Amino acid sequence: MAKTLQLHFNTAAGKQTTLSVDNPRGDLTSEEVEDAMQLIIDANVFEVDGSPLATLKSARLIERNVTELIRA
Repeated sequence: MAKTLQLHFNTAAGKQTTLSVDNPRGDLTSEEVEDAMQLIIDANVFEVDGSPLATLKSARLIERNVTELIRA
């Protein structure tokens, strides 16, 4: 089963953006995710069209089953 953690943010310009993390730790809590998202905002290392991340919007953990039929 493939897992992806999606972190949704609002930028200072009001746009929405998403950061995705493949194979996140299985025992994450909502508090840990929220704290990590705030650290990302505070570090000010990501911008979207020149606008920094400003606020948390949401986060979600997506689980999906992947069956490879042919692999080259």
